Amino acid sequence: MTVIEPTFSAHGDRHFDGMADKFANSLYAKRRGALRLALLERLLPEMLALRSQPALDVGGGLGQLSGWLARRGHPVTLCEPARDMLERAGAALADTDVALRALPLQALPEQAPGPWPLVTCHAVLEWMADPRAALATLAGLLAPDGQLSLMVFNHDALRFSNVLKGNLERVMDDRLAGLGKGKRLTPISPVRHAEVMRWAEESGLRVTHHAGIRVFDDYLQQPVETAGMDERLLELEWRYCRDEPYWRLGRYLLYTLVPARDEDDDR
Repeated sequence: MTVIEPTFSAHGDRHFDGMADKFANSLYAKRRGALRLALLERLLPEMLALRSQPALDVGGGLGQLSGWLARRGHPVTLCEPARDMLERAGAALADTDVALRALPLQALPEQAPGPWPLVTCHAVLEWMADPRAALATLAGLLAPDGQLSLMVFNHDALRFSNVLKGNLERVMDDRLAGLGKGKRLTPISPVRHAEVMRWAEESGLRVTHHAGIRVFDDYLQQPVETAGMDERLLELEWRYCRDEPYWRLGRYLLYTLVPARDEDDDR
């Protein structure tokens, strides 16, 4: 049996070298991964002004989002530090307009500075040692009229799911973040909505849209694992993913952020 040891960058970020198969088989081949992708395909055209503009996909992993953007006419640059993930993405995206670069987020201001009209960063900040600084870096890559699609692992959802599982001491002690060890993929830096709002303001960004991804699925007491998508569950998720209070309990929180403008600029 091959044991995959966690890989951490010099900055303390968790990378996923050697884990392409695990992501493909344990996440995207399961209902939860299919549900996540199906919701994004519906939400992103509503939350973003998509005009086939160049896009930077930060931490693009296996390339699903890059491929979706490329098929809609966007020239995409996919940046991913894990080599085997990048190789798997390259094989899947061979016939698309996607450029692959083996870059961590911290290298982007020098290696891919833009400015970019569209930046996507999904399920990355929660694996950073300093997600606040990471968001500031992303803000610096945006064009003045650019858009950032940000998806983060929700700290409040992690707390709620641990209560449902009976992990009461862990919740009371706020020992929810993962250590980046073993096979479990509990993020090292789960993010709160209030933190996103505060960090966005600090970085000169404002939120224009928000939604929750998997607001019900992760809380099912008797989950029924299916080979494909459960269309009833998908429709329930779609119906409530933008509504209070449900969106705030999504396993992931999805935001569109744009550079903030002075009030005088809106007159």
